[in-house]
Amino acid sequence: MTTDTKTDLLALLEKSAPEFNRYRCDNPDEVLYLSDAYLRGANLSGANLSGANLGGANLSGANLGGADLSDADLSGADLSGANLSGANLRDATLCDANFEGAKISYRGRVITLRGFEEEK
Repeated sequence: MTTDTKTDLLALLEKSAPEFNRYRCDNPDEVLYLSDAYLRGANLSGANLSGANLGGANLSGANLGGADLSDADLSGADLSGANLSGANLRDATLCDANFEGAKISYRGRVITLRGFEEEK
């Protein structure tokens, strides 16, 4: 993926999740390399980011409610304060990701993640 393609995809993603999802349907074999992307506070609700490389991305405060992040690489991503309620994180790589203050849903309840400590 060229820098121009990455820039275009990020612009499309920030503009409209439904339009981005149509692009994904039209290009099912394209691997999304969006590492180190700046998507702070973006509304990505319902976005199909399955299999995307979002390593090191800034997703702090983003709305990822209902987003498909299955098989995505979120290594080192900043998800602090993000809304992940209803997001699909199945088989996602989450190593060193920051989830401080992120909201997730579990059994119909929204939970805010706080106070993570490094394992010793």
